[in-house]
Amino acid sequence: MYKNYKNLVVATFFLSIVVVGLGAYTRLSDAGLGCPDWPGCYGFLTVPKHEADLAYVEQTYPDMMFETAKAWKEMIHRYFAGSLGVLILVLFIVAFIQRKHSQSPVKLPFFLLVLVIFQAALGMWTVTMNLQPLIVMGHLLGGFSILSLVALLYLRLTAKHIEGGDAPARRHFNLSLVALVVLVIQIALGGWLAANYAAPHCNGLPLCSYGQPFSLSSVFQLPLEHSTYEYGVLSQQARMSIHLLHRIWALVTCVVLALIMWRIYSHALSAKIKHCTVTVLIALVCQISLGLAVVHWHFPLGVALAHNLMAAILLMTLIRLCFYLKARS
Repeated sequence: MYKNYKNLVVATFFLSIVVVGLGAYTRLSDAGLGCPDWPGCYGFLTVPKHEADLAYVEQTYPDMMFETAKAWKEMIHRYFAGSLGVLILVLFIVAFIQRKHSQSPVKLPFFLLVLVIFQAALGMWTVTMNLQPLIVMGHLLGGFSILSLVALLYLRLTAKHIEGGDAPARRHFNLSLVALVVLVIQIALGGWLAANYAAPHCNGLPLCSYGQPFSLSSVFQLPLEHSTYEYGVLSQQARMSIHLLHRIWALVTCVVLALIMWRIYSHALSAKIKHCTVTVLIALVCQISLGLAVVHWHFPLGVALAHNLMAAILLMTLIRLCFYLKARS
């Protein structure tokens, strides 16, 4: 039973990655409002295709432009997200039933269940509030949080503790948390950039090619009371500033993570901790390279999607390091 539960966690982890990727693809291909209602699509459980259904769509949603491709992107994302929710529910039920006879933690699956319910609500609000940027950013962070907790659950079930504990490295656990906070801020800034459609508004390297001044106050300007937020509603200056801040904090993130990984590596005695720090650095280099490539090639969908997924991978590598630094010997 315990082995089957671990296999279920592995399946949930990989499905979480797929859902994060599909969510990013839906957002990057401007399909977030491919279906303007929730949980169905124009009142149907699947994308309407028959003539009678299309006539109903045209009559019921006269102000919406029905695009089959975008609708399918949105619904496929919802189908996979719904499947993930079911798997997480099963994880919690099995952990709860086996709580007295198994090593499986119960609190983590419970938090996952609560989080996935809230994530479903955010998914609904994303559509019903017409891509309100705060909701969109929260939905992105919710997906990353679910992936992080599933990864942590897998580590709790499978990771072997480091022999001897590696006390010199473990003394740097708080530093690893600093690195984690810095990275999460960068991911949030990336989500804010995407939610406000700010990517194309800074297309130079290393700075923006536009002559408008950077405005920190406009970065956190909350766009409110608009009928729709699709394609963004903020000014050119605000979106340029959002993008530029994401780049500036990327530099901060790079320096902080590199220094902290070097410090932990230099004090670590175990090969496991050293391997974790090297993995973080490799993921960091890949992410920086993808970020530069996105701008250099003018934001192609495939590279932008890889940039989103690499952010998730970088987060996973750092969570793994934090876990081993905290785990008891």
